[in-house]
This record gives sequence, C-alpha cells and structure tokens, in this order.
Amino acid sequence: MSIKAFFLDFYGTVVHEDGEIISNICNQIKNNSRTEATLTEIGGFWWKEFSNLFQESHGETFKTQRVLETISLKNTLSNFGSTLDDNVLSELMFNHWMQPSIFNDSLEFFKHNTIPVYILSNIDTFDLKKAIEFHNLKVNGLITSEDVKSYKPRQEMFEQALKISNLSKDEVIHVGDSLSSDVNGAINMGIKSVWINRNNKEFKGKERPSFVINRLDELLDLEV
Repeated sequence: MSIKAFFLDFYGTVVHEDGEIISNICNQIKNNSRTEATLTEIGGFWWKEFSNLFQESHGETFKTQRVLETISLKNTLSNFGSTLDDNVLSELMFNHWMQPSIFNDSLEFFKHNTIPVYILSNIDTFDLKKAIEFHNLKVNGLITSEDVKSYKPRQEMFEQALKISNLSKDEVIHVGDSLSSDVNGAINMGIKSVWINRNNKEFKGKERPSFVINRLDELLDLEV
C-alpha cells in the first residue's frame, strides 16, 4: 500500500453514533410534550435546528459541538412545549460521546494496522480524548473542530491534518461514514476517500468515494 497515513472519522466510523441516545431523548420529549407531535417530527425539528447552527459555525462564529447540541435541544424542547431539563438530557449525549461503544471490526483494525492513524472529528476535543482513552486506542494525532474553529466538510480540518502529519494529499486517505462531511469533504480537498457503509445504505450523492467498505478492518487489505 502506497498510503502513508489513514485519516479517520471517529463517531460512526470507529465507534457507534449517538442514534440510540437521540431516539431516547426524542421519546422523552414526546411523552412530555404539550403537542401531539410524532417522534419523526421531533427528531426532524431537532436535526434542522442543529444543522442550521452547524453550518453557520466557523471562524469567529464557531461554537463547540456541546454548545450547538445544547442550543438546538433547548429550541426543540421549547417548540414542543416540553418541561424536561435540557441539562439532564444533554448529559446523556455528552456521556455517550465520552464513552461510546466501539465496533468489533475497529478493534481488529487497530490491533493489526501498521500505518499511522490521525483522527479527524467534529466532536469537541475533550470528549474525543476521553473516548480514545476509554478504549485505549493508539493514534498518531487528533484534529478536532475546536482546533481549527471549523467543521467537516469544510477544508480547515483536512488542511490541519496534512500539516500535522507532514504528508501530501496523495499520501493519505480519509475514511468516514458520512457522505457529506467525510466523502465530500475529502473529495473537495483532492484526498482519496473511503465511505464506510456499515448498514448497506443506497448511495445518494454526486461525487462517488474512491472506495466503499462495510467494516473498518477491510482497510487492512485495501489496495490503493
């Protein structure tokens, strides 16, 4: 393999996403709501609120993931007339970010991989470090949204990763589960991309990834 480093997304790629926690919170809001809203409506509103804040967060207007989550959750509780404590609900999210479950194939990858690994994550630095310590993962570097005051798919995080690794675009490959943040972000930077499609989702995008895998340990046999 000619690749000299893996750039890895973390949540959804190495460890489990927070989908179950989000579903749990939405269910609590539904049961406490003054409206007849469905889980889909609650989840959709929350995601839209978060996405709008997320897209506006860069440079001087940057806000951490914890802040974005807290604001969007407060807005969601207010919109559906829920009296639940947003701080209590937010802690459920934060605890998951610090101690997420890890995929078994990720453990296999880290056990046998010999190529440098750099983690590129939109999650806050504190939470990412806690999660990596929790699973005792050995990585060569961490680059978070806080470091660059920007979120993937914007280019700043990829640029910082190249700088820290002291490698060129054609010497690395970026791996992630998000077509928008990871695949498109890497493609826009001229970096080879790997879409980890754990649930065999249908491809819906304009730019196709360089490779598609279902398990992280498939990287060990990837011919680049």
